[in-house]
Amino acid sequence: MVVPKKISLKEFARRRFELIDLMEENSIAILPSANLVTRNSDTDHHFRQNSDFHYLTGFDEAESVIALVPGREHGECILFCQERDPSSEQWHGKVTGPERAMQLFGIDDAFPIADIDDILPGMIEGKTKLYYAMGSHDEFDGQVIAWDNSISNNPMSGSKPPGEFVQLDQHLHELRLFKSKQEIQVLRKASEITAVGHQRLMDKLVPGVYEYQLEAELLHAFASEGARFPAYPSIVGSGNNACILHYIQNEDQVKKGDLVLVDAGCEYQYYASDVTRTLPASGKFSKAQKELYSIVLKAQEAAIEMIQPGNHWNQSHETAVEIITEGLIELGLLAGERDELIESGAFKKFYMHRTGHWLGLDVHDVGEYKIDDEWRILEEGMVVTVEPGIYVLEDLEDVPAKYKGIGIRIEDDVLVTKRGHEVLTAMIPKTIEEIEQRMAHG
Repeated sequence: MVVPKKISLKEFARRRFELIDLMEENSIAILPSANLVTRNSDTDHHFRQNSDFHYLTGFDEAESVIALVPGREHGECILFCQERDPSSEQWHGKVTGPERAMQLFGIDDAFPIADIDDILPGMIEGKTKLYYAMGSHDEFDGQVIAWDNSISNNPMSGSKPPGEFVQLDQHLHELRLFKSKQEIQVLRKASEITAVGHQRLMDKLVPGVYEYQLEAELLHAFASEGARFPAYPSIVGSGNNACILHYIQNEDQVKKGDLVLVDAGCEYQYYASDVTRTLPASGKFSKAQKELYSIVLKAQEAAIEMIQPGNHWNQSHETAVEIITEGLIELGLLAGERDELIESGAFKKFYMHRTGHWLGLDVHDVGEYKIDDEWRILEEGMVVTVEPGIYVLEDLEDVPAKYKGIGIRIEDDVLVTKRGHEVLTAMIPKTIEEIEQRMAHG
């Protein structure tokens, strides 16, 4: 039996220490968990922990708050969480409770969440800085402001509110941008599971199948391999649906001759995979489909080569735009000089989105793309997606009929390494030959 790849408790503790090291003396950081979200009536959506909270604790229960207090005598990491209640647990499942949370998660100190109003304001009182992501947690924002006001409105006690509020994100998200060895191992596992899903879908794709049936093949593979949920709603768009960038209805029947755009990835141990492949329903690409597909593939391969330490973030996008624009000129879909068409944005008629984004605990992960208004330099440990595309809507005018209704995107997940890059999702077929061979033999 293969042991699932997981983030160790030691790693979660290291992350907290790294954040504490970035905080000033006599300060406090506060971060609430995600809330349960009602689906309808008395039914909740499956709980998914806030990514920042998970990153620091690995503690995946609602109604929790973490506080980090540099230099605190009785421990720098304090957790507020639900108390155990056997009668409630019989209905809703077990909770950890404060005492077990310290034992199981390496937390220094823990209290019942019901006591937070009695305990946490005293920890905030007199601090020079309060690190908190104001504006990210609407309901909890009010609680933090109420604590601050209660301290301010009690001058007779001699207590003082924090001298300054600091956005926690600016430090925490910078830490999250650089993936550790353990995180990379989990991301590799997410990629492997996603590959199983895409390959299973390729084997089931034939004219007449419904988009939702193909989506079901993805979800079956993800769950069977240990990833119960997708990282985002899966896109399975056939024909003109492939030209709708965020198409998730997945309800139409696949027709003979359609291309099917599949943008799907699993979430494994909270880490996302994000992959797109575009497949011929009949098993072989038509001549027009090949022409457009070859341009996108060439652009993607060249853009991936730009994912190197020392290159800046936008180089992959610039490269993809140049190649796609050249290809569209050659096919007669655009007319003019390449550089002028790029400068005017004429290419956006067929390619209107960016070429990638950060990837990690969130499918569109945290991290600045620019620093001091300059594109960020890529460094070892960053993980990005590379996803150029061409989309020719059916109702576009002045476009040859053979290209109408064709939407193509090719996307892979790429790790920046010490000397270059690693394509984490390279095992999923993407050349014309690989795809046609896979679909011919299953």
